[in-house]
Amino acid sequence: MQFLYPYILIAAVVVLLLAAYYIFVGRHRATLIVSSVSRRRAPRTWRTLLRPLPVICRLGALLLLIVALARPVNVHTNSEITTEGIDIVLAMDISGSMLARDFQPERLTAAKKIASEFVVERTGDRLSVVAFAGEAFTQCPLTSDQATVQTMLSRLRSGIVDDGTAIGNGLATAINRLRESGSKSKVVVLLTDGVNNRGQISPYTAADIARDLGIKVYTIGVGTRGKAPYPAVDYFGNETTVMADVEIDEELLRTIAKRTGGEYFRAVDNRALEEIYERINTLEKSEVQVTNHTTYEELFLGWLIAAMLLLAAEFLIERVLLNRLP
Repeated sequence: MQFLYPYILIAAVVVLLLAAYYIFVGRHRATLIVSSVSRRRAPRTWRTLLRPLPVICRLGALLLLIVALARPVNVHTNSEITTEGIDIVLAMDISGSMLARDFQPERLTAAKKIASEFVVERTGDRLSVVAFAGEAFTQCPLTSDQATVQTMLSRLRSGIVDDGTAIGNGLATAINRLRESGSKSKVVVLLTDGVNNRGQISPYTAADIARDLGIKVYTIGVGTRGKAPYPAVDYFGNETTVMADVEIDEELLRTIAKRTGGEYFRAVDNRALEEIYERINTLEKSEVQVTNHTTYEELFLGWLIAAMLLLAAEFLIERVLLNRLP
């Protein structure tokens, strides 16, 4: 409960002073003195006990009237949130080179985990997952169900399609997911660790299509600089690791990002990849509009009725029970 005119409550101090005066002074003053030779005190009757009630009722009524004049209200605030979401496609390389162990535990697992954390931050957006190696396919269509997107990300595996790196096909498949989108903002986050060596669609052609459709592409090159440990099998069938050169076509990825209005990032370890997704999350903010509606529920009537009842009680006690004359 709040008061719209709280300064009126200062008047309650006057009522409290009157109550204190009555308690300590007024009720002890005699109204009639009768001489008597008897030492016996006048007997206390029920009317004697009721004598302070009219004053108490009047002072209580004054307090209630003051509270009513201060206009007590209950304030109800409702917020209406309107979100203008972004459609985002996560295009992820699942080629054999994504098993390199320069990330912990290896590139693909690290990329899936960090992308999944990115998904949690995109409340109100629709997301899709596209995977590519030698071919490209849609792992998850556009959906606002974050749990579904995370589940489909976790199911990505290397080796489920022909090996290779078809960056153009992967980007074209991602664009196709967004082609019919009615969202004002459409984004592709393309992650790869290699050089385009497969596919029927040129990455440059796919980038031009994305630009014409108003799709922004953020590209991420994954891998340390120089050499990285790759899993291999020796002549005896035992699993081992070999050091191999890391080849990422950074010029291509920069060109794709530049043509579409996005940015290119290079991730050399888990932490760098996390920071890149955090950066993209900051750059692509959903539009959120909050409208507040405030309503006031008037409460003065209850206080006013209570004051009237106390005044009526004062009248009845004085005229009926105590038989006082006006």
